Amino acid sequence: METVTLSIDELTELVKAILVAHNTSEANAAEVASALVAAEIDGQRGHGLSRIASYSAQARSGKVNGQTEPSVDKTALSLLRVDANHGFAFPAFSRAIDELMTTVKETGVAMAAITHSHHCGVMGHHVERLANAGLIGLVFSNSPKAIAPWGGKDAVFGTNPIAFAVPRANQPPLVIDLSLSKVARGKIKVAAEEGKPIPEGWALGPDGQATTDAKAAVSGTMLPMGDAKGATLVLMVEILSAALTASHFGFEASSFFDAEGPSPDIGQLIIAISPGPLSGGQFAERLETLFSAILEQPGTRLPGSGKAAMRKKAEQDGIEISRTVHEGLLKLR
Repeated sequence: METVTLSIDELTELVKAILVAHNTSEANAAEVASALVAAEIDGQRGHGLSRIASYSAQARSGKVNGQTEPSVDKTALSLLRVDANHGFAFPAFSRAIDELMTTVKETGVAMAAITHSHHCGVMGHHVERLANAGLIGLVFSNSPKAIAPWGGKDAVFGTNPIAFAVPRANQPPLVIDLSLSKVARGKIKVAAEEGKPIPEGWALGPDGQATTDAKAAVSGTMLPMGDAKGATLVLMVEILSAALTASHFGFEASSFFDAEGPSPDIGQLIIAISPGPLSGGQFAERLETLFSAILEQPGTRLPGSGKAAMRKKAEQDGIEISRTVHEGLLKLR
């Protein structure tokens, strides 16, 4: 496969130019481009360059308002309501996190509800920013329907990702980022395109029965991690991210992937916690005691421990993408 290597800045500018050409403001395009390139660098390609075509089409059609700016309403001393105004989620997250980092200095704990929102990319990047500021971060998001209630056959919930990050002394933060389906929906779509079966336990067919037929799975629903217990966790995230923010539930939301219909209008909840006051200043010490107990066992590692090397490589050597992908990006510009 032929490849093209671009520096981080070159790729970011290319993505930004594409978005600007598709009815997105310079400021919003810069935020979205940085997020997509950061996902690509971290190996999260499902949230990286693969999103550009759909993002651009949605901005062009108006399904996403590329020109709008998020608005912030402080509803209580430690509570924020951020309206993404049917625009991209990344500018709304930036505003929310900026406000939270200021508010939490006074309150110790602060929360932001983001409403009228969209796909928010790699959730771990949002909480990582809080952790880099010395805070514990939690983010919950819902998404368009993909998972049925346990025992049912019709999708109601999305894969509903969650992310968590904690600061560490003299080391990068610990970041945990996961969706609540057993496997990424993209893997099932690839199997369907290639005519390959999927392992049993990944998904259900339209009839609500377990299937290894990838095409039937695409028409059916994803299974949650942890089966019935996972389905309960999916419900919890749906309530925190959609009901609490007065946003669309997964079964009400339009697709992230096409330019048809209205905005997905989903929601996210961000929680920022200052660890010092609750721990009597001992949080960092206790955290490292826990991590030492984990890492002293051969074969163990902490989540996300390989990201630093990937980021360093991208800074030094650039980002390698296929020539086909590169040519597709140039056509969009």
